[in-house]
Amino acid sequence: MLIYEPPHRLVISWDGNLHWQLETDHEKPARWRCGSSRKGVHRTRVELEHRYLDRHGDGWEQMHDAVGSSGGWPAGMRALTKQLQTQSPTT
Repeated sequence: MLIYEPPHRLVISWDGNLHWQLETDHEKPARWRCGSSRKGVHRTRVELEHRYLDRHGDGWEQMHDAVGSSGGWPAGMRALTKQLQTQSPTT
């Protein structure tokens, strides 16, 4: 974890390489930034940014295309949204 400022911001390094193995060179991992802001009593906006993919070196474009495809982050965000919508807020 690189930055932890609850409930507004979390930044972590993605220590996986292009072969989905642990990356030990601390200069290469991409980063995930997750931020949130309250949009009402029962609404929160969550923003996810996956950045610095080019740090992976040669072939990083393939990782970019994979996580940006319909089966990558968009699918993950749809699944998270669906899960959150099934939970009723506690008031």
